[in-house]
Amino acid sequence: MMDAETVETAAMLDDALIGRVCEGDEEAFEILYGRYLSRVYHFVDRHVRNRADTEEIVQEVFINILSSIGTFRGEAPFAAWVHGLTRRTIARRFKKKRCATVSLATHEEPEAIDLMHPTLRCEPTPYDHYECVERIAQLESTAARQLTSEQRQLFEMHHIHHHSIREIAREFDKTEDAVKSDLYRARRVLQAV
Repeated sequence: MMDAETVETAAMLDDALIGRVCEGDEEAFEILYGRYLSRVYHFVDRHVRNRADTEEIVQEVFINILSSIGTFRGEAPFAAWVHGLTRRTIARRFKKKRCATVSLATHEEPEAIDLMHPTLRCEPTPYDHYECVERIAQLESTAARQLTSEQRQLFEMHHIHHHSIREIAREFDKTEDAVKSDLYRARRVLQAV
């Protein structure tokens, strides 16, 4: 973990390099590239899990950094800006790779549907995996910050382990209405994410 002085020094170095890059200094961009390559690569690799795609996305991220560095306003650390840009690049890259759809509006109905037909199978894409991992992390973080321990337990018992309201009420020595109320509050918090 970096101390406050190290963070401040890194931010000052980033600011100086950003100014030079905006003036067209290629060497300054190479220094920024060296400072952030490892972080960007490991973040993308953790979410994509395919070396070829990871390398392409990392390259695209740095092209995006170079082309939009003039929009960096310094309201947050440059590292946070790079992280956000990396996340958006991953999302855009795989948004296009969606599964084929089959129209249900045809007038002719087939005798049988071959579920092994390639257009009917849909493997999760790296983007789907990335979205799922990000969503789970957001939900877990929100649950830890905004739900009481009891609300988390009730939510898990009902929505994950499929216990009935009656069973949960008995176990927690609460009325069914109280359990429903706690579950409603927990769902509202998590749906807001």
